[in-house]
This record gives sequence, C-alpha cells and structure tokens, in this order.
Amino acid sequence: MIPGSMPLPVLEKKGDIILGGLFSLHDMVVEPSLSFTSMPPPTQCTRFNFRTFRWMQTMIFAIEEINKDGRLLPNITLGYRIYDSCSTPYQALKAAMELMGTEKSSGAEGQTQSEDTCRGTVPAVIGDGGSTQSLVVARFLGVFHVPQVSYFSSCACLSDKKEFPAFLRTMPSDFFQVDALIQLVKHFGWTWIGVIAGDDAYGRGGANIFADKVRELGACVALHEIIPKNRAQAAISSVVSKIRSSGARVILVFAVEQDAAALFDEVLRQGLTGIQWLASEAWITAAVLSTPKEYHHILQGSMGFAIRQARIPGLQEFLLRLHPTSPDAHADPFLRPFWEEVFQCSLGLLAEGQELNVKGKRPCSGAEDLRTVTNIYSDVSQLRISYNVYKAVYAIVHALKAMRNCAKGKGPFPLQTCPDVDNIQPWQLLHYIKQVEYLNSFGDEIKFDENGDPAAMYDLVNWQLSPSGEMEFVTVGKFDEMTGKEKLQIQERRIVWNGNQTKVPLSVCSSICPPGTRKAIRPNFPICCHDCVVCTAGEISNQTDAIECVRCLPEFWSSADRTACIPKEVEFLSFSDTMGITLMAISLIGSFCTCVVVFIFSCHRSTPIVRANNSELSFLLLFSLTLCFLCSLTFIGRPSEWSCMLRHTAFGITFVLCISCILGKTIVVLMAFKATLPGRNIMKWFGPKQQKAIIIFCTLVQVIICIVWLVVAPPTPRQLMPRESAIIILLCDEGSPVAFALVLGYIGLLACLCLVLAFLARKLPDNFNEARLITFSMLIFCAVWVAFIPAYISSPGKYSTVTEVFAILASSYGLLGCIFAPKCYIILLRPEKNTRKHLMSKATTDKF
Repeated sequence: MIPGSMPLPVLEKKGDIILGGLFSLHDMVVEPSLSFTSMPPPTQCTRFNFRTFRWMQTMIFAIEEINKDGRLLPNITLGYRIYDSCSTPYQALKAAMELMGTEKSSGAEGQTQSEDTCRGTVPAVIGDGGSTQSLVVARFLGVFHVPQVSYFSSCACLSDKKEFPAFLRTMPSDFFQVDALIQLVKHFGWTWIGVIAGDDAYGRGGANIFADKVRELGACVALHEIIPKNRAQAAISSVVSKIRSSGARVILVFAVEQDAAALFDEVLRQGLTGIQWLASEAWITAAVLSTPKEYHHILQGSMGFAIRQARIPGLQEFLLRLHPTSPDAHADPFLRPFWEEVFQCSLGLLAEGQELNVKGKRPCSGAEDLRTVTNIYSDVSQLRISYNVYKAVYAIVHALKAMRNCAKGKGPFPLQTCPDVDNIQPWQLLHYIKQVEYLNSFGDEIKFDENGDPAAMYDLVNWQLSPSGEMEFVTVGKFDEMTGKEKLQIQERRIVWNGNQTKVPLSVCSSICPPGTRKAIRPNFPICCHDCVVCTAGEISNQTDAIECVRCLPEFWSSADRTACIPKEVEFLSFSDTMGITLMAISLIGSFCTCVVVFIFSCHRSTPIVRANNSELSFLLLFSLTLCFLCSLTFIGRPSEWSCMLRHTAFGITFVLCISCILGKTIVVLMAFKATLPGRNIMKWFGPKQQKAIIIFCTLVQVIICIVWLVVAPPTPRQLMPRESAIIILLCDEGSPVAFALVLGYIGLLACLCLVLAFLARKLPDNFNEARLITFSMLIFCAVWVAFIPAYISSPGKYSTVTEVFAILASSYGLLGCIFAPKCYIILLRPEKNTRKHLMSKATTDKF
C-alpha cells in the first residue's frame, strides 16, 4: 500500500494459495479537487459495470469449482483478493501495489511488533481487463516476476517479453485481431477504410497496426482519428464530421466500449447513417451499445471479431444466488454498489426506516431478486470474456498442479531442483504457467506461445435485429490462426449489412474500373483515388481495376468494349463488297462494249470507214482494249502469289499492246499523208508487215521487262498490320519498285510518243480525221495516268488498288470512246457519210 493513502476496497477470501484479481468494476473515476492542505479524499469510482462484475464473479465461481472438485489441487484451498481498478491506470497500479503490500502483524502474545512485516505477495494475478491498465501493472509486476494472466488485454505491445517478462493472457493479441480484420477487408474488396481509435494503448496500438496493414494490402485509410478520453463534444463532433466528408462507407472503431459509446452518441446526434461499422473485439458484444434501442438503426449490421464463446455449466445459478443478506455479503464491498445500481434502491436505509436517502433512492425492501431482472450481468448467452477469466484461473491451477507434481531430481531449476510447494515463489510459478498445455472440458487446447499469447480463434459476429426488436449477435463466420491459408471462413448469406441490406456495401474512393478500362491515379490523391480511363484502340483489360491496358498482338484488335482481342478484319478489294462489285460491273460493261464494237466493225468491215487506215490494226486494238478491261478483274479478289504476278504483268503487257496499236495507226496516218507528196515513196516502209513488226517489237520490250521482273523480284501478297488500325490490309507488294516504275514508264513513253505523233497529224485533210481522235484519246490517257501516281501513293489500304483499277478502266474507256465511238456513230446512224466519196470529198476540198 502507498504510504499515507487510504486502502482500496478488497473482496477477499482466505485460502492456502491466494490468487490476485484486478477488474474494472467501474468505468471511470471522479477526479477530486486537491487543495494540497489536507489529505486527499478517497477515490470515488462511478458508472458501475455489470459486465465486468460478471467477469469477477466468474473468477470466484472457477475458484470455488476447483475447491469443490479437489482433483486438481487435492488438500489445497484456493483463496482470492480482488480489487477494482476503476478503468484507470493509476487505480490499477495502486491495486497491484496493495496485492504486493504489507500489513501489521503481532509478535508474541501481549507484545506489539513495531515494524511492518510482509504478508507475502500473491503468487499470480488475474487481470487487468483494459490494455492501458495492464501496461502499468505488467511493468510493476514484471519487476518481481509475478505472473500476470490477463483476460481482456489485447494490445500487441504486451507481447514484448523484454519489457513485460511476466505477462501472459488468454485474450489473443490485437496483432491477430488486426490480421482477421485485414482478411475481412480483403474478402469484401473494401479499399477506402476509415479508422477511429480510442485514446489509449489498446485503441492507438490496434488502429496503427490496422492502418499499416491496410496500406500493405494496397487499400487506403480514408481517415485516422482519435476519440479523446475527456470525450469533449466538440472534438468528437469534429471526428463525426470528418467521417461524413471522407466518403468512406466502412469505418473501423478500435476502442473500448465506453469510448465507442461516446462516438455513437455524437453519430446519433448528427444523424449520420449509411455507415458500415466494423467493431474491435472490445465492443463487438458490449451490451451498453447493443441494448439501447436508439442505437439500433445506426449499428444494425455492425460486424467484428469476438473471441470464442462457451457455455459454462452452473455459472448462471451461481450469479443469481447473490443477495445482500447472504452470509458473506457483509465482506463484499462491491455487492452494495452493484445491488443499488440494479434495483435503483439504497441498501444503507434498510435499518434506518427512512423512505429516501440523500441520493433520492428508495430504500431496498429486501425482497429484490436477481432472477426477476434481465441484464448483461445475468445474460450467459455470450460468455466470451467470462470464458477467458475461467481459462485464466484454470491455467494457473494447472501450473500449480504441475509444480506440485515435480519429481525429485527432475526439476526445471538449477541442479534439477523442484520448487518448495509450501513457499511458492512467483518466478517459479511463472515458469510452469508458460509450460501449461492441456485440453479443457470444452474441448479447447489451452497453451501459451513464446510471447505468452494463446492461439487466436475468433467468431465473426454480425449485429442483427430479431423480430422482437432486440439486437442479436449472430455468428456468420470464424477466423482460426492455426488453419493455414484459409484462416477466414464466412457464411455471406447469413450477413445482414447496415440498413438491413443483403448486398455488400461498397467503400472505395473511386468507383471500380470495369473491364475495358484502366486506373489512372489522380495527382495529389491517395493511390486508391483514381479515374477510370478507357483503353485506347488496340489495347484491352479483361479484369476490374486493371492497372494498365495490354496491347493486342499485331494481327489482333480490341473489341468495342476493350475487353478482348479479336482477329483484325482482313481488308482487300473483294468481289463481294460494293466497290468491288461496281468496278467489276464497269469492267465487264467495258468489255461488252468493246465486243459490240468488234461486232459492228465485223458486220461493216467492207465499208470505207472500217477499211480506212488498216482494219486489222483496228481489230487488234479492240482486242487489246478488251484485255485491258478484263485485266482490271485481276486486281479484284484476295491477293495470292499468282494473282499478284498476273495483275501487274497483264496490265503492263496489254496496255503496251494497246498503245502499240494506236502508235501504229498514228504512224500510218501520218506517213500516208506524207506519201501523197510527189517524189516520196514512204509507204513502202510502213506497210502491214512493218506495222505488225512495230507492234511486236514494242510489246516484246514490255514482255522482257515483265519476265525479268518476275524472275528477279516478283510481286507477292503482303499483309499490312498497322498498330493503330483495326484492319489487316492485304495487297500485292510490287517486289521491285524499279521494275514497276519501268513498266509504268515504258507505257508512259509510248503514250507520249503516240500523243506527239497524233498531235502532228491532227490537221490532216481527210473528212474523218482519225489522228485528231487519237490525240484526244492520248490526252485523256496521259491525264488519267498522271493523276494516278499521286492518288495511288496517298490512297490507304485497298483504295490504292481501287485507284489503280479506276485508272485502267478510265483510260480504257477513254481510248474506246475517243477512237471508236465516232466511227460507230457514222456506221449506225449516219450511213450516208460512210462512203468513199464523202470521205475523199472533204479531203479534196481542203487541198485547195
């Protein structure tokens, strides 16, 4: 006991071995006004806690059960000394010091010993409940190596054996609770979590570990606030306002039930709803929050991990037998405040006969019975912390049993000595408690690891309203640290979420990015805050919240929703598409028209207009024009090796043949005029054989060029797969650009030569001037192919082929129309002009 201070109330029972107990029977201490001129008044604890009182009674029940049974410690009686720590570190330390304290004892009879003699420390202490109190007590008891077994202190900091060598607990460390909470967050995909902590070692320590683990998980902490111990409304109001503005829909409250109650009072006052509350173990089964109906609409659906529960036979009957008139009631300093709080009456007035005391309470009648009251004290449906107290008592007793059963010469201490069971040293008992390992009557294995922690097993508890309007703690899953990878097991169908919803609440800073999009981090925002950006064309994402889009292979393209790579559309000038059908029709019409001209000329081959200027050249020219129209068909259809070689060579040779025929006709017309001059015999050099030789020679040059082209570097089919395009372009690669240029250049050379000669013969004096028609046709031909070159180079994909086909058809139609249309017009519609006289008359008139 601290010198000069008042002794604390103690509930005590003698025995051969005395166990100490620390319980926070009151929730707070009224701070006295200190004048420093007189002794401070006794500490006044307020707000009696029925739940903690049940824990204390469970310790007494376990001790009496062991004493009655007698099998664990035969011929040994256990006693206890229990103090109220009032939820305050100072009060807890003071109680621990009294457990280690002194008392005055007498010497010989009739003599008084002047000095204090030590009554002896208790060999072990059960408690305290709160982590903050246990931190203080553990440091003090650790100095004396007095084993302390806590039933409710879960702060991970207490696992440090260098700082707390004598501390053990039947309550799992917050490290495991946080691990379970992290698994829960991961399971439901929450990435934007709020954390509210109590201002003590339990709240701050657990919340800090949770926040660190959340960040390691890749999620974000939306806010991290502290509930002040003074519970000032302004400070708590600020916390609630930050919850509202954070946008988080899942909030973890890591605090003791008193701090949590202060927070929810403010939540209720501000009307904050729609929050899915996650509870720490300290308040997940707290009646002070689950019983008041005003909390129901904001806390319904709350979820958290609670330690495993058990049903302890005989405990409820033991709890209900308490009565102030029982034989031991006068020695129980905690029974009176409990009784007066339960029945709201005053025990102090029974003997005085007064109706009211100074506090305004009626006197107790003596007929009060705990069996008529339903509260958290008598409720044994959720024995979780009580079960921890029960296990703590039995763990110490099993250690005492092992100590007493130590075989001589096989002890764990120096020289293999066994402890003196009649003079138990706390440090020896501590050794045996650390070695405890047994299976209790409920089938649970009780043992401590190297940090003094038990195996972590939790029930996942969900707050659900019963049809009667009462809040029920429904177990919807479990967490077992010893099961390997699948530590968390959840029955999702049984869960009711906040607002009586069955759908998992969404708590994210930004909406989930669907497949086909990727996350783009917002500058100056946490990593969980992002925008969803649609994948660019040619890229996909096939999962939600993709960090980046994946580019498709060159032969594939992204689907419209950017979720899959699909084969690119193959594009070529096809017989089935509109452009291909149109060009094919124009080509066939041109061929048909040419055949019609051939038919007309065949039927009128004897007429002057057909016979004029070598009819054989006209038929050969018509034949070559037919081939020109038909060769355009080789450019339509899927490119292949044969089609690529055929289309370019056929085009080059047929057009050279066509231009060669026109060149021959032009030369004949020009030379025929020159031959009419006296003294010139030029026509002998330009007879039919010479004309055929000119045509053969000109065509043969193009044939040689094409053969060399096909041998050296033939045209081949090629696929163009541009990254930025959804199509694969099938075309014919020229193979040798030089050869292609030679083919086109040679055609252009002949065309230019033909144009020059025709231009020179444009004013020849015949009634039907064919040279003028050839001039027009060559002008059209050259204009088409001059325009073709830039159009061909700039046209994308299949349109380059379309351009080439259009040039072939346009030039072919130009030749056919300019050279043969006027002749057909005269043959069919103006037959009177199709006479030698008419053709020669104009020529004669023009000479003079």
